[in-house]
Amino acid sequence: MRVLAAMSGGVDSSVAAARLVEAGHDVVGVHLALSKDAQQTRESARGCCSLEDSADARRVCDKLGIPFYVWDFSDKFKEEVIDNFVWSYENGETPNPCLRCNEKIKFAALLDRAITLGFDAIATGHYAIIDKDGNLRRSADPLKDQSYVLGVLTRDELDRCIFPVGDTEKPQIREEAARHGFSTASKPDSYDICFIPDGNTQAFLGRSIGMRPGMIKDTHGNELKEHDGAFRYTIGQRKGLNIRVPAADGKPRYVTDVDAATGTVTVGPREALKVHEITADRLKVLHPAMSEAAASGEELAAHVQIRAHGGVVPCTARIEGDAMTLDLHTPLEGVARGQAAVLYLPDPDGLGDVVLGSGTICATA
Repeated sequence: MRVLAAMSGGVDSSVAAARLVEAGHDVVGVHLALSKDAQQTRESARGCCSLEDSADARRVCDKLGIPFYVWDFSDKFKEEVIDNFVWSYENGETPNPCLRCNEKIKFAALLDRAITLGFDAIATGHYAIIDKDGNLRRSADPLKDQSYVLGVLTRDELDRCIFPVGDTEKPQIREEAARHGFSTASKPDSYDICFIPDGNTQAFLGRSIGMRPGMIKDTHGNELKEHDGAFRYTIGQRKGLNIRVPAADGKPRYVTDVDAATGTVTVGPREALKVHEITADRLKVLHPAMSEAAASGEELAAHVQIRAHGGVVPCTARIEGDAMTLDLHTPLEGVARGQAAVLYLPDPDGLGDVVLGSGTICATA
């Protein structure tokens, strides 16, 4: 099989490529250049797309004896990820740019070019498993599981993906990299948002959106203080509100709603954060059970996860067209528009939870 290995410059993609070569595949490594002004070192970049990362990826490919290329996706990354990130905050949402990057760049755009060039599949270092039936499942390492951020793929995309490290825990991956002599063996994991080098998201949004004064109110409509941008606040936020007037009951306040159109940020007690129902659109269907529920109109029993490293709760899903309503059996807190709701079939056979599909949260109740 001719496989294009996406090389981030980290330990996971390094071992993924090595396993493909050992399995006898015809492998070509490619690093995605996502910025026209990439930072030189990981320490200054804090993400996964620095010049240092590109050099690390090249060294791994040299050791493996496979071709290596750098593909410039910076324009598409700006349009699909950075601009979307800013737009989402402008509209009162809380987006996940890494999830968006997976959806639009690391799989859709990369796979499209790979197929055009004659590759059979693409491979990445994501921690997830594709079983013998083609279903996406959680990885063997629960601490590193990335099935949530892959829940936004389409069925066609998933059918052309390989995740070589998903069946192994991270410490063993590092040991394997060390045995190969890869410099990435001890390289720290990437963190933060790659296009915000200093990690200051609020400052980045301030430069991108500009100051837009509005009012912080309580759940009774009382004005508490003026703010300089609704984008500075997210659902569930407690710190950084700097409200001088204490709540009547003396308890902490949390952001319970962000209305970007009026610039109104609403705060209230923790109890007001509880969400019992989620509506999501932009559905991605990955499993027949979700397809059958959509076709029949029958309710679907599932678990839902709304954050990359968050827990799951049982729910009942009702699917109509390109939207679904989730009745949560246990209420969730801090649910915001723009987050992904990924549905799972809880471990049906002892091999791990199965991803059913996903949607983008557009309303809560």
